[in-house]
Amino acid sequence: MPTLRTTLARVAQQEDLNFLLTNRIPRRLATRFIGWFSRIENPVVRDLSIATWRLFTDLDLSDARQARFRSLHDLFIRQLKDGARPVDPDPTILASPSDAIVGAHGTVERGQVLQVKGFPYPLHDLLGDAAEAARYEGGSYVTLRLTSAMYHRFHAPHDLRVESVTYISGDTWNVNPIALKRIERLFCKNERAPIRARLAATGHAITLVPVAAILVASIRLGFLDAELDLRKAGPRRIDCDVPLQKGEEMGWFQHGSTIVVFAPPGFRLHEGVREGDTIRAGQALLRLPG
Repeated sequence: MPTLRTTLARVAQQEDLNFLLTNRIPRRLATRFIGWFSRIENPVVRDLSIATWRLFTDLDLSDARQARFRSLHDLFIRQLKDGARPVDPDPTILASPSDAIVGAHGTVERGQVLQVKGFPYPLHDLLGDAAEAARYEGGSYVTLRLTSAMYHRFHAPHDLRVESVTYISGDTWNVNPIALKRIERLFCKNERAPIRARLAATGHAITLVPVAAILVASIRLGFLDAELDLRKAGPRRIDCDVPLQKGEEMGWFQHGSTIVVFAPPGFRLHEGVREGDTIRAGQALLRLPG
């Protein structure tokens, strides 16, 4: 006999209904409401919210640092127990910055990359800088999609120095596979914050692009004093010079979203990484030239 959870999952898999319920609503208003609601530190509100969330997701808290949470938001941005995400120590490996499902990946060709098969978008639109986009022509990219139940913090993929962050305000479309197949240039429409960094040992420039989505706008970067959220106009570039060690925390999303990783020519996808696979923060993502 089907349970409530399996029934809800079956409904969510109906593409037209899923798209309608997660996109054809006042997206920014819904995002701001959830941002407020999730911070309510009332035990009844917290417990009901978490119980409802569990109906829709496979939420696993076995590796969470704490067992109790003040609010739904506190659970969203949870930290993990020490050692829960070991980082690949190989200096020739660029590690995954986050837990994620591997999405579209490949080579930047003629200034374009794919959000899904058959849906290209211009890299300069995503980054907001044509010269920066040209740097990655012939290079590699990997799309990493964080689901709502996943660990939401992201980390430095290598020893590096962050040189700048460009905040680009935008919409809050859902970034699930259903929306990616229907909305062209979706990542270029949503709020995002390209992070430009340089590897400490080799000098290679890489760019990580956290893309916010419905219910998760407001990207937090722990190494910046500035707060990046929907209420701030963009684009605006913030220059910085911040050293981070491989695996060190960079920031977090409020709920779940996407990070697109760009590396220059010579980098290649690690042989163990395939589209549709689940990857964890710290695991091998790309190989450095060598």
